[in-house]
Amino acid sequence: MLVVGDVINDVLVRPMGEITADSDTRAQIVRRPGGSAANLACWLGSLGREVTFVGRVGTGDQGYHASFFARFGVEAHLVVDPELETGTIVVLVDAGGGRTMLTDRGANLRLAVEDVPAALLHRAAALHLSGYSFFEDGVRATARTLLARARRAGTPVSIDPSSSAFLEEVGPDRFLAWTAGADLVFPNRDEAAVLAGTADPLLAAERLATHYGTVVVTLDGDGCVVAHGGRSPVLVPAERVRPVDTTGAGDAFCAGFLDRWLDDADPVAAAGAGARVARSAVARMGARPLPDDGAGGRAPGPSPATS
Repeated sequence: MLVVGDVINDVLVRPMGEITADSDTRAQIVRRPGGSAANLACWLGSLGREVTFVGRVGTGDQGYHASFFARFGVEAHLVVDPELETGTIVVLVDAGGGRTMLTDRGANLRLAVEDVPAALLHRAAALHLSGYSFFEDGVRATARTLLARARRAGTPVSIDPSSSAFLEEVGPDRFLAWTAGADLVFPNRDEAAVLAGTADPLLAAERLATHYGTVVVTLDGDGCVVAHGGRSPVLVPAERVRPVDTTGAGDAFCAGFLDRWLDDADPVAAAGAGARVARSAVARMGARPLPDDGAGGRAPGPSPATS
């Protein structure tokens, strides 16, 4: 599996009470490596899947992020940007595990086609692209070129739309045009509503299936809806758990889904596998797997050089 997209330094903040304006609020603050595509690559690696990741980082962070990828068996190609810092997101986590994100994508915005060696795409069984790579002009050209090359080579492509706010900003029609023909797409319920123009996830999945091969609309603790091959959408339930932090849950779901789908291409069975991986992701702070989450994980490395 070839995964291309964002690498992020996450700063997760859980206030211990109501935020006091213009003064202090006690909080739990945790620094973790993140980024939607990078998270997915590590979850796939933790499941024992062979994964190659390509992304861009700032000076001083290459070793930190490469070390963490290696702990999960991911072959990481990290290009160092000479000017921009590694992307950073401050994640405000509320009492229910929901999160609000303040995003500076930094070096990710300069990811270039030349950063992805042709040999990596040639040998890949599938390509995954983060929706974040379609939201800004420069990196969008890279993502669209990779998508076109994969389709010409007959390589399956999966896409996670990533952000309802950014989808609204660029416009759903444009995003659908840029990504049409992808084999798999994984919007959550809010992203599906923006893209399909309806808050009904069943109808949204059905509409989006006219643009993509398989559509999986994730519904948080309520499971997901799968639309595939012109058939009626299927609701796949999930075991509801009390989340600690939902950051990266969608990335974990995609990893579990893709790991199963690459073996037998049954989207309903793959959705069940995705839900099981996502359940472990929401049980603690942070968006990446821990040593006991799968086959490949070991202990995380030190804090990044930049915050």
